[in-house]
Amino acid sequence: MAAGGLKMIQNMLEQLPASERKIAEFILENPQTVLNSTVQDIGVQAHTSGAAVIRLCKSLGLNGFQDLKVRIAGDLVKPVEQGYRDIEPGESFFSIVQKTTSNSIQSIRDSEEMINYEELERAVHTLSAAQNVHFFGIGASGIIAKDAQQKLLRIHKNATAFTDTHLVATLIANASQEDVVFGISHSGETSEVIKIMTLAKERGVKTIGLTKYGQSSVSSLADIKLFTSYSGEAPFRSAATSSRLAQLYIMDILFLSMATVQYEDTINSIDKTREAIRFIKEGK
Repeated sequence: MAAGGLKMIQNMLEQLPASERKIAEFILENPQTVLNSTVQDIGVQAHTSGAAVIRLCKSLGLNGFQDLKVRIAGDLVKPVEQGYRDIEPGESFFSIVQKTTSNSIQSIRDSEEMINYEELERAVHTLSAAQNVHFFGIGASGIIAKDAQQKLLRIHKNATAFTDTHLVATLIANASQEDVVFGISHSGETSEVIKIMTLAKERGVKTIGLTKYGQSSVSSLADIKLFTSYSGEAPFRSAATSSRLAQLYIMDILFLSMATVQYEDTINSIDKTREAIRFIKEGK
């Protein structure tokens, strides 16, 4: 069953205009009520309007109020989440292992609920058809870009992942309309990524963005928008731990989806790369 409606609202709450925020707050406080209510019912009970409910669904990237109700119904039958936990001074190694494991699993589960399958399908077909894919991210997101490049090169897809902004700008200046620029930024506000995505748009190059869920500068510049979940970062988690795992998770989904679409070609390419690596290691 689809879920994630409440998580989407929580992630977007601070970005919503006043009328939509009133609806969102009402839903978070009364999720069960939503299941048996109409758009107009919710508007009246939240002291705003049915139109604000529709606008909220649009802001969340959902296909209407029924889609939101289905996701909330899924939320209400899920086990209670433990939530993210930060480490404490002098904490035992055992406890750190448990918390890290819990946080990592939580991040992936939350991001699964953010997936828009129509956008995912568009991303897979766009990447599969691309002549070149230019991944770009700064800091921890640059590591994700490198990982994505490595995956695509293994299946005979031209890909770059440079961290030098000037070099990436040069690539885009000479890119064709068959290329794709893939910007990665957890915050969605990394200035270098914004500039690269803006340049790609000006040059008519297709763009894909991977950011935390919600409205951001990077997502607004992306033709195709992919999201990971967002939750308030605790001091030690802010070092891109859970967000990095969520980004890798989305890249794995894209890679495996592309492999399925062109299965035989993928198997042949992976066999060739495996043989090449074996030759380097063993000399035969």
